[in-house]
Amino acid sequence: MKDKGFELELLRIFRWLVGARLALLALSLILKWLPTRQATLRYPLLGIAGSTLLLGYLSWPWLRARLGRGYLPLALLMASAGPILGQALTVALRLRAGVPPETAAQDVWQLYFVLFVPLILASWRYNGVAVAAFCLSTTALDLLLYLPLATWGSIRYINVFGLTLVRSWLFALVGYIVVRLARAQRAQQETLARANARMAHYATTLEQLTLSRERNRLARDLHDTLAHTLSAVAVQLEAARSLWESDATAAREMVEQSLAATRTGLGEARGAIHALRAAPVEDLGLALAIRSLAQSAAERGNLALELQMPEDAGELAPAVEQAVYRIAEEALENAARHAGAHSLLLCLERSGPRLVLTVTDDGRGFDTAAPAPEGHYGLQGMRERAEMVGGDLVVESQPGKGTTVRLEVEASA
Repeated sequence: MKDKGFELELLRIFRWLVGARLALLALSLILKWLPTRQATLRYPLLGIAGSTLLLGYLSWPWLRARLGRGYLPLALLMASAGPILGQALTVALRLRAGVPPETAAQDVWQLYFVLFVPLILASWRYNGVAVAAFCLSTTALDLLLYLPLATWGSIRYINVFGLTLVRSWLFALVGYIVVRLARAQRAQQETLARANARMAHYATTLEQLTLSRERNRLARDLHDTLAHTLSAVAVQLEAARSLWESDATAAREMVEQSLAATRTGLGEARGAIHALRAAPVEDLGLALAIRSLAQSAAERGNLALELQMPEDAGELAPAVEQAVYRIAEEALENAARHAGAHSLLLCLERSGPRLVLTVTDDGRGFDTAAPAPEGHYGLQGMRERAEMVGGDLVVESQPGKGTTVRLEVEASA
């Protein structure tokens, strides 16, 4: 598909150039009828006929579909052989009209400019072999056509021979340069395509990994909330049933405890479902979404909450907002659920171009050097999220001295 698109663009440029030559030849035909002192006879109709035929060929989609890969080479052959034949025929007609041989062949050099178009297109589309074939074939055709003209019309063949060889050498040099440039560009395009493919694969893998981590986190949340709550309720109800006949008061207290645990578990389950379905950052903005997280965590954990944050966190990249929100969510959940804390401090501020998030609790703390318990991947997930947006995450904690989670990230990352 890429080669096909490239060839279509090449054909479009080819048509423009042929159309431009056709317009110049038409102008030359008009000037031919104006009174001038130019003695050399001109035959622009030959060039007009050849250019019209070539333009029609290039503008016929049916031929392109019919000929396939041979369509462009045939067009290049017509664009190179046609002008050479037309120039030789023009010289022959001039000689027949009595024009002196030196004058009849004086504008042979114009083939340089006409043949440059198929040379550049062949060099860009194909390779060095095509350039060599183009130079050799145009030189051979030119010399072959001028051989009878030199014999019949007394044209100095050595002049034509030297001019044609110089043209061939110049075309070979230009074609070589164009081939090298085209090859370098194709190599860069292939390198870029491979890099884009790797980036697309990386993005897909990262998306799948992120989704997997979110599913695992939600599974852990549901296990830690709904499953534990239902297990506790089941135990309490079994105990209440056993005590119902012998100690109704104790049984009723257990039923009340079961109801309270059920309401708590229901709220936590709804919170987990809300985290799965809602997009609080998009709905509220980062600052308000984190404020809501902190207030909800403080209520669940019965914590004294202190907030130090602006009403608006400012303009942030979407990836940065999501990472900061998820890291804040994990840190607050850890403080409310596992820290056994009494107070919680959350600070969100801009420090120059960086955004700083700090979550501090006065809970039991832990040894940061110790490996995480099996099935607990919260800290690892926070570090991975910070790395994905180029942030720095520091966790400071000691047993009995609380925990501080600090995130610094470029606001425009």
